[in-house]
Amino acid sequence: MSRLILLPGWGLGPAALEPLAGALAEQGLAVERADLPALESTNPDAWLTELDERLPNDVWLGGWSLGGMLAAALAARRGARCRGLLTLASNACFVAREGWPQAMSAETFAAFRDGCAQDASALLKRFALLCAQGCGEARSLSRQLNQGIPAQEAAQRLAGLAVLAALDNRAALADFAGPQLHLLAEADALVPAAAAEPLRALLERGAVERVAGTGHAFVLERPQALAARLTTFVREADDD
Repeated sequence: MSRLILLPGWGLGPAALEPLAGALAEQGLAVERADLPALESTNPDAWLTELDERLPNDVWLGGWSLGGMLAAALAARRGARCRGLLTLASNACFVAREGWPQAMSAETFAAFRDGCAQDASALLKRFALLCAQGCGEARSLSRQLNQGIPAQEAAQRLAGLAVLAALDNRAALADFAGPQLHLLAEADALVPAAAAEPLRALLERGAVERVAGTGHAFVLERPQALAARLTTFVREADDD
């Protein structure tokens, strides 16, 4: 049986992935939710080293948002030690830069980071609303996300944002030779669906698909549909 490790997004903790993990298990996929590193380092390499030491080898790696970006970077680092890669609402670069404009603007991200430094509680509530934007019952979804926010040191939250801004997975996605599937939400307020085309152009072997009528929190809104697609992809890849 294939085994999948799922990493959560920034700030909201692994509870947001519980419905998806349950739906994947119902589909017969062995899935484990893992925490992000509890580090104050702003160096992505330190985060990847911690994950590489903690997570088992020869499994599928996946994640939502920042978790998906870390999974992609770790998959490239592991190479043949990674069975495959699955990401949800994850971009090659979260913050726009030269050659990758399909991302959040640096100015918007800087304001977001400053808001976290000044009042993390208020910022996380706003962040949950942004995650739910584009989904049906957005306010209900944002309340669910708020209920799962873990206690965390301010320095760790800010370090996570620094890693999110620093990660550039263009080479990692192009270099990883294993199967990979990237699902984007059409109405995502944080990761533009327009990133689908340049993401496809990076991949030698893999797929990028858009999920219509939903936003960044589609992991919470559509766990059954996402689980069905992910499980089908894993089984087809394992049969190759």
